[in-house]
Order: sequence, then structure tokens, then C-alpha cells
Amino acid sequence: MAATLARGLSGLLRPLTVLGRSCLYQAAGVTQLSPRFSTLVQRHTGFKSLPAIEGSCSQQHNVLNRVTPLIPSLMLQPSRSLTYYSLKKGKRKTVKSVVKRFLRLHCGLWVRRKAGYKKKLWKKSAVRKKRLREHVFCNNTQCKKLDKMTSSFWKRRNWYLNDPYQKYHDRVNL
Repeated sequence: MAATLARGLSGLLRPLTVLGRSCLYQAAGVTQLSPRFSTLVQRHTGFKSLPAIEGSCSQQHNVLNRVTPLIPSLMLQPSRSLTYYSLKKGKRKTVKSVVKRFLRLHCGLWVRRKAGYKKKLWKKSAVRKKRLREHVFCNNTQCKKLDKMTSSFWKRRNWYLNDPYQKYHDRVNL
């Protein structure tokens, strides 16, 4: 067990301070170190034995909490945060960020702004800023995904006064 623990912790030992290393051992439940593990610790850190610690381990956990976000997590996966069954009525829920960022036309196409249209405008040329202000259609895959993320309420036809998208709601010449 100590050998596998040593292999797993060897990459983490360097960025931690002396205070954090010993707390890392305590958090892992290592009370008695094998001679092989102590030589590995000596090789990586330069200490012949574990340093003595004064105070409680709560101070030492602060060091670990600062280092933990730096460790890459392998369990991260992209998610759409779509609720399939709500708690009140058991229905699908609309993802509100989709409604804020996209516009659905009645023909089923989705319209969006180009990415980065309001980021770091001070360093972009006037032509590039004009191109970024344009609206573009989503492709077929994106439209299907956005339809799954919204309820039927957002797919119905709306009639607005002076709607700038009026001529785009119906597809012609197909």
C-alpha cells in the first residue's frame, strides 16, 4: 500500500510546503511509514524524516485547499444541465441560457451572435467588429440540440409588431 501511495503522491509532494506534506500523510491515513516509502520521501523532498508539526491540522488543510484546484480532475465532462423531470410536475425544463443567447425562428432554425462579439473590442479592427456583430444561423446538429434543450413553449410562433426577423420565419425556395 505504501508503494502505491508513494507513486500517487510523488507528483504532489513538490508543490506542497513542509506543513502540507505531513498533513497529506495524515489525510491519507498513513501512520507508520515503511522504509521504502521513507526513502522515496527522502529522495523527493530531501528530508530524512517527517518534520515535526506544531498546532492543529486545520492550518495544514488550508495549504491543501489552496493546492487542490491546481490538480487536474479527470472526472470533468461537459454537460448541458438539462432537467428531464422537474420536481413539481415531472416535466422537462427549459435551459434558460439557451433562451437568452439564441432566437428560434418558426421554420426551426436558430439564430445566434458570433462568438466574442463583446470581448476585447479595443484590440479588434473596425472590420472585424462589424463582422462579429452579424447574426448567423446554427447548423443542423446545433438546432437539434437546442430544440431538445427547450420546451414547446419556445417553439410556438410569435407575432411581433415590426419584427426584424419576419421575413426569416418562413423558409422559401426549397
